[in-house]
Amino acid sequence: MDAPEPETPFAAVSAQTSRVSRLYQNYLDKSTPYTTYRWIATATVLVAFMLRIIFAQGWYIVAYSLGIYLLNLFLAFISPKFDPSLESDTEMEDGASSLPKNNSDEFKPFVRRLPEFKFWHSATRAVVIAFSCSWSEIFNLPVFWPVLVVYWLILVVLTMRRQIQSMIKYRYVPWDFGKAKYSNKK
Repeated sequence: MDAPEPETPFAAVSAQTSRVSRLYQNYLDKSTPYTTYRWIATATVLVAFMLRIIFAQGWYIVAYSLGIYLLNLFLAFISPKFDPSLESDTEMEDGASSLPKNNSDEFKPFVRRLPEFKFWHSATRAVVIAFSCSWSEIFNLPVFWPVLVVYWLILVVLTMRRQIQSMIKYRYVPWDFGKAKYSNKK
């Protein structure tokens, strides 16, 4: 049972793109339950990229861009979809609270702004793209890499300060992929 021949070249390309897209989505769907193996594969590609950067002694701007993007993804991953601290400002105006005050109030579980699977998928795509870029001389821009490292560390500290304080306050462990622990018990 073959499909009918497409009438135009655009229809032929569109049909092939659609078929490849369905096949890719099929593999993504099959990989969903294998969280540990997915992250091991991503870490392997990331280590290969780092080794490529170290041994080639170049493409620092690609590595820096990847670091900024992964930091952005991680921030979205550890951030709640609905931030209770922002809602506490609006609750004073509305008089309604989103956090439970006693046992009869409704429990609202922690919902991430970026789910684990989307975090993994975006991170893996970014690492693969960065690894591919490290093989093209056009992306090997001359930069003084120690400045990039210091600037990246400053960005990490400044952007993560609020999240780290919140994680300590609520005893939240972001890398527990199975179940988010988010409590206010002290």
